Parts: sequence; C-alpha cells; structure tokens
Amino acid sequence: MGGPRTPMVAGNWKMFTTSGEGAALIGNIQDVVSDVWSRVDVVVCPPFTGLKAASTIIELDHLRIGLGAQDVHWESEGAFTGAIAPRMLVELRCDYCIAGHSERREFFGETNETVNRKVHALFASGITPITCCGESLALYEAGKTEEFVRTQIREGLAGLTPEQAAALIVAYEPIWAIGTGHTPTPEKANDVARMIRATIGAMYGPPAAQAARVLYGGSVKPENAAMFFSEPDIDGALVGGAALKADTFSDIVHAAS
Repeated sequence: MGGPRTPMVAGNWKMFTTSGEGAALIGNIQDVVSDVWSRVDVVVCPPFTGLKAASTIIELDHLRIGLGAQDVHWESEGAFTGAIAPRMLVELRCDYCIAGHSERREFFGETNETVNRKVHALFASGITPITCCGESLALYEAGKTEEFVRTQIREGLAGLTPEQAAALIVAYEPIWAIGTGHTPTPEKANDVARMIRATIGAMYGPPAAQAARVLYGGSVKPENAAMFFSEPDIDGALVGGAALKADTFSDIVHAAS
C-alpha cells in the first residue's frame, strides 16, 4: 500500500439481501475478519431496507465495520418520492455513502453534476462519500480512459475544501469490468488511480492527493485482489458480487492487510 493510507475494502451489496439476510451476513463477516480490523477499514453497503438491521448489529456487537449506503439525495427533505436524504442516513449511523456508481449513472440518470451535489450534501452531514468513476468499453478501446475519468473527477469533486478532499474515497470502476470477470491489468488500474490522485492534487494540493484513498472495483475476487492491492496508488477495493459471501469477502479483506 502506498504511504500512510489505511487500506479499505467496501462491499456494495447492490439489490441483494433482505434485512434478515444482511444481518446474518454481517455476523458471518464479523467471524472471519475481526483479526484484521486494526489494519483494514471494512465497510458494508446494504440496500436501504437493510441499513437499520445492519446498524443495530454493528452497534450492539461493537463491530469495527463501517456502514455505508448505496445512494442519497442532495436535499435534506422534500417531495422526492423514493429518495433518501442525508439526515436519514445520519440517523442510521452511516459512516459512508456511495455516490455516482456506474449503475446509477446508466439506469437512473446520474450525472457528474448530481454526483457533485451528493458529495457536498454528504460532507455537510458528516458522511464520507465513496465517489465512483470509470469508463465504458468503447472509451477504453478508444484510449480515452484518462480523459473521461479526469472529467468525472474534476466535475464530480468540484468545490470542496482541501480538508474534504483529503478525506475522500474514490472508487475507480471501469464499467466494462463490473460483473464481467474481465479486469484491466493491475498496472493499468494503477495508472488510472495515479491520474485520479494527480487530478485531486491539481485541484486541492499535494497533501490532499496523498491522503485521499483510491479504491479499485470491477470483478475483484480473492484470486486477483492481492495483485491490485500491491500497486502503490490502489488503497483497497469496492467489491460487488464477492462481497455477498463472507468467505470470499474475508479473503479480499485479508489480501488488503
């Protein structure tokens, strides 16, 4: 791992697990990752319906597992049917929230502008955003990855303070790698992570760039996790399918330790 940044492994459960299934999964995760809590920040991001049960088990069992939501609205309240406000996540003791996942961008009209609004709203509420970026297969094949991702970072993370930028978690997830089993080489993923860090540095200064954590996501599994984590600018992973089983998630967490 590069520098003093604490590795992070966050599990994005997407639209899987009921409330009860999620609570059971957290119990199973607790049993297999507690030996590395001092070395890796472990985070779970259940669906909205599972946040209360997850928050309760984490609090009652004094678990060192961070709780994250998968999305948020930027307004504190209002006539936004189906949306969740930051203060609702605060009440459930959410530490983190994903912003701008490619599935939200593709299926729900998320843009760099709305991501930026969400990032500001989350920081204002004391929740750390896990801001996602990543390119499509067409952009990757056209050699436009860095140009596209740099724009996502500049627009999605505009207007922060250097202190907020230092606290950032950015997840680089090439869209063509999510759930496909295909991944960039660790070296190529690290090139993008380094560019993300350089872009943050140009916007908010070198100290913020060195402190911000950049995760890799997209078909991360026990077999390839250690290769990504060995790269100096990759500080962990945002894990999808492999986060839904305690043993595979545990193997990834241990690879980060």
